[in-house]
Parts: sequence; structure tokens; C-alpha cells
Amino acid sequence: MREIRGQRVVKNAGRVREPAFIEPMKAKPGTALPPGSDWLYELKLDGYRFLATKGGDAVHLWSRTQNELSARFPKIVEAVRALPCDRAILDGELIVPDEHGRPSFQLIQNAGPQTPVQAVVFDLVHLDGRDLSPLTLEERREKLTPLLHHRAPLFLSPELEGDPDALLAAIASRGLEGIVAKRRASPYEPGRRSGAWVKVKCLLAQEFVIGGFTEPRGSRSHFGALIVGYFRDRKLIFAGKVGTGFTQQVLANLHRQMNAQRIAKSPFTELPCHRSRWSANFTAAEIARCVWVKPVLVAQIRFAEWTSDGILRQPAYLGLRDDKPAREVIREF
Repeated sequence: MREIRGQRVVKNAGRVREPAFIEPMKAKPGTALPPGSDWLYELKLDGYRFLATKGGDAVHLWSRTQNELSARFPKIVEAVRALPCDRAILDGELIVPDEHGRPSFQLIQNAGPQTPVQAVVFDLVHLDGRDLSPLTLEERREKLTPLLHHRAPLFLSPELEGDPDALLAAIASRGLEGIVAKRRASPYEPGRRSGAWVKVKCLLAQEFVIGGFTEPRGSRSHFGALIVGYFRDRKLIFAGKVGTGFTQQVLANLHRQMNAQRIAKSPFTELPCHRSRWSANFTAAEIARCVWVKPVLVAQIRFAEWTSDGILRQPAYLGLRDDKPAREVIREF
């Protein structure tokens, strides 16, 4: 084994060496797109971030936390294997479009062997023995574009052109998640959130850590609502309760997973114990009846806005994420 600019390269069964996993580059949350010709704009997609490594016939799909995804998405594996190169590392997003053509996190989460999964690729980090990370983004895209030509279900992430504010308005009107701005001259920085990539969301949705759940009421089974939060300075901060977005099967499966993580005390730094307009029934008595869990499960939540108290308004559950460690979940905006 040897090192190439911080990347591990390992031998496979044949003569071609297979580049191994690197931690994907990260985008900083922002509230506005940086303007100017120095920036390139791409769609922010609602799916699974993935890294594909190819070494001859050996192909692996990884989540951003290095979980193996290959068995779940065999058609993507075959498409990467068929690329006209011996070795490569691709960075992108796995998506499933809904009936309106919009990427759906729920559809990708429940994808089966026949689901029409697409791989939208936005970076090329390694190609045939060469580490491309020191190159500029534009130089990397120049090498990526011909590699993906007519290679469905692999697609090049398109560059969006136009005024930043107008682009955001157009994306929001179509119900899409947002835009990522990237410096054209930036290198690829594995594992870093340097600010060379900036993500701006149109729809308010992000990951939250599950810290507990409430009792079911009425016809609801298993649990009533999730109690969620995010980390700040290594402390779990309460963000609210999530009581919608569940099917009966989701209620049962999530309840089973949470039961396996039960703990005696609340993992939150503090909890509100008074009546208010955002949580009329979350009283001290109800808090005493809550079931607490280790803060390890990460849920994707969509919501209307943050209240002035720092609580989610009209949150809805979209699904569990296993591609991001709970300790990395922060308030993004």
C-alpha cells in the first residue's frame, strides 16, 4: 500500500490498483449565493451523497461515512464499471426523481432493485493513477465531461447560468431544494468545509438527531412524536417535536430502532417545560413521560421555518439518514 496525496491506494486481485475511499469535500451553509464569474452554480439534490471508486472491474459505492452502498445500487455499480478508464474516484449524489422530475429523499431511501436510480456526478478526484484534487474545479470538470458522455444512469451535474437571485427564485418556484455555489478555481479538499463550496437552500430541510419520543395518543401506535435536536459545542440542543410524516410501517420500524437505544436520562442540554404557542402540550408532566434514546439516529426533517424561540414550525419526518454521523449534525441556517 502507498499514499497518493492523502489518498489510500490498494491492490485488487488483478494488476490494476484500486483507489480507496476518501472523505468527500463539504459545503458550508449560506443564506445567499456568492455572485460573480468566479463561482459555478449547481443544483442541490435531495438524495444520498456517494463516492464511487473504480479499479479495473472492482467497483465500490460508498456513503460519505464509508458505508458500502454497492449492493443497494447494482445498476450504478455496473455503469461505473463500464466507464472508459481503469481507475477513478467520482463524487456525486444518488437520486430518484418523483413524478414531477424532482429528486425525492423518500424515494431514494426506499429504492429497490427496479427503482430508476440516477447518479448525478459533480466531481472527479482521481483518474488512471493521477490525483486530480490539486486541479481547479473547472479542470476537473473538463476531464469528467467526456468520461460521462452517454453513460446513463450516470449524469454530469449541469452548470446553472444566470443571476444568483433569479436562479434561487426559479429553483424555489419548482419545489427544488436549493443551489450549491463552487469556486471555479478551487481544488478538491477531502473532508474539509473550507468555504470554497457554499450551499443555499430554498426548501427548509436538514438533518436532526433523535433524542427521544413521546407516548402515542388516540389511534396512533408505537410513539406520538420524535424529539429532535442538533449539536452545538458538543451539546445536544432541543429543536422541537416531529409528529407527522409517518406511515404505519415507518412508525413500527423507527420505534424498534429507537427502543434499542433507550437511556434513562434526557440527552438534551435543556428542555422547555412551559406552555407556549409552538408546543401547547409539551409540559413538565409530559417531559417526565418521554422515552429518551442515545443521540445516534439521524432523521431528515422538512419544516416551514424556525420560530424566534429556535423551534421548528410545522416539521415533517422524511426518513432516517445513515450517511451522516450524529455528531456532525448542526443547525445549518
